[in-house]
Amino acid sequence: MKTFAVALLVVAAIGGWAQGPQPARPHVVFVTGDDEYRSEITMPMMAAILEKSHGMRTSIAYARPKPQTKDNIEGLDALGSADVLVMFARYRALPDDQLQRILAFVDSGKPIVGLRTSTHAFMYPAGHARQALNDGFGYDVFGQKWITHHGSQSSTDVTIRPAAANHPILRGVAPFHARSWLYHVEPLNGDATLLLDGTTVNSNKTAEAAKYPATQPVAWTRQYKTSRVFFTTLGHPDDFAQESMRRLLINGIYWALGREIPQGGADAATIGAYDAPPTFDLSKVM
Repeated sequence: MKTFAVALLVVAAIGGWAQGPQPARPHVVFVTGDDEYRSEITMPMMAAILEKSHGMRTSIAYARPKPQTKDNIEGLDALGSADVLVMFARYRALPDDQLQRILAFVDSGKPIVGLRTSTHAFMYPAGHARQALNDGFGYDVFGQKWITHHGSQSSTDVTIRPAAANHPILRGVAPFHARSWLYHVEPLNGDATLLLDGTTVNSNKTAEAAKYPATQPVAWTRQYKTSRVFFTTLGHPDDFAQESMRRLLINGIYWALGREIPQGGADAATIGAYDAPPTFDLSKVM
């Protein structure tokens, strides 16, 4: 594969660290496999927008033979030429050769984008040599591990943090109602720039409100070693019917790559119709 790059070294204005030579047609690799939220459908839909409307090249790695398969993700070799990793995975226990492809990319200094269940992307059995990744991967890379959520019958009102109103990732992103039930994430690990808040609707944790407040961050940026990281806890398939959700993710990919985001936000129109699929019933797939 031929790699295209411009000869200009770009110093990121937001975040304060340097980006290397910028590829003319960046390679975006999506790693999917999440049991519940249909990333095997939503991420290819987003990849089509990046390909058709933004001139990016994309590859998608899938859990096989079905999305709930915990120990096999096919297509991870694409990470060898990736410019950015977009991860939407949940409770994987990958063989070491597959895991090493992910870890090698994460330690490469290249940008990383994560969605929802990627705070708990791995679940190795007790005593396994990789058990520390169960909490440590999400906590170290994205800023938080799995803690709890406000219940699958709840939803989330998404609002812009006033202090982040002028952040380029939020260009063209308006407040919206997300079907995602709110994840509890505070306090985050290390420094982060908080972009969006979510307030739960119909929480099942009203009796524990002091411990699990009704408002939590749902999108932020941070740095992992030398990598730019953008993360959102949103990701229900219904969320992607919202233009603001699609734009948030595309803008986040642009930002992670160190590329200029259009003033009105990136083009987030779907390529053809998008009909949000139902989530998988975890009681039937675990």
